[in-house]
Amino acid sequence: MLRPSDFFDLNGFEFRALFDSVEHVWEVLGRVGRYTLEYITSVDGDSTIRGIVMDGAYIDDRDAVVIGEGTVVEPGVFIQGPAIIGKNCQIRNGAYIRGDVIVGNNCTVGHATELKNCIMLDTAQAPHFAYVGDSILGRGVNLGAGTRLSNVPVTSSKCPDTGRRPSIKITVEGKEYDTGLAKFGAVVGDCCQIGCNVVTNPGTLIGKNTLVYPNTSLKKGYYAPNTIIKLKQDVVAVKRK
Repeated sequence: MLRPSDFFDLNGFEFRALFDSVEHVWEVLGRVGRYTLEYITSVDGDSTIRGIVMDGAYIDDRDAVVIGEGTVVEPGVFIQGPAIIGKNCQIRNGAYIRGDVIVGNNCTVGHATELKNCIMLDTAQAPHFAYVGDSILGRGVNLGAGTRLSNVPVTSSKCPDTGRRPSIKITVEGKEYDTGLAKFGAVVGDCCQIGCNVVTNPGTLIGKNTLVYPNTSLKKGYYAPNTIIKLKQDVVAVKRK
C-alpha cells in the first residue's frame, strides 16, 4: 500500500533506479540529491544542455544541470543545480528550480512555480503558481493553479542544541510511521487531478486517479486511490441593496 509501485507506474521512467529497494515511497526523497549528481557526472558528450535555453533564463551552474532534447526554457527561469530536466518539457517564464530536482519527459513547470528536492514523473504538470517541495508527482498529474504542497509543519521548530527539526510522522490504518524526514510535502499518485488553490499538509499521500476539489486543505495521511475528495461549502447569493 505504501510502496512506490502502489502510487506510480515506473515502467519506462528513465530514472526508475532511484526507486530501487524502496519500501516506503517517501524514502526516495532522501536519495534525490545524490542520485542527481551521480547521473549528471555520467552523461556523455560535451554539454549537458541539449534543449533550448532562451535569452533571459539563468542557469546557476551548467555543469550541474541536465536539460534534454526538445525542452524549452523560457526567459525569466532560474535553475540551480543539481537538476535533471528531461526531454520535450516546457519550463515557463518565472519558474524557479532550486536544486535536487528530477523532471521527467513531457512535463510542464509553469509560471511562478517553484520546485525543490522533488521528482516529477513523465507527463506531470505544474503549470501555474505551484509550490512542489520535498514531493513526488506521478504520471499525468495536474496541479491546479495555486496548489501548494506544504513541506514543513506549522508547529515545527529547530532544536536549540542540534539545529534540527523533528521528523514528520504519519498514521496509516492505525499504524504510525516515522518518515525520518524533517521536510516532507506530498506524494501524488499517477493521474491525480488537484484543483486550484489546494493545500496539502506535510506528509500527505494521495493514491492513483484521485480528484481533489479546489480550495481544499488536506490533512496529512493516506488517501486511497480512485477517490473524489470533496470540499463542501454553502454559497449564498443575496440581493444587493
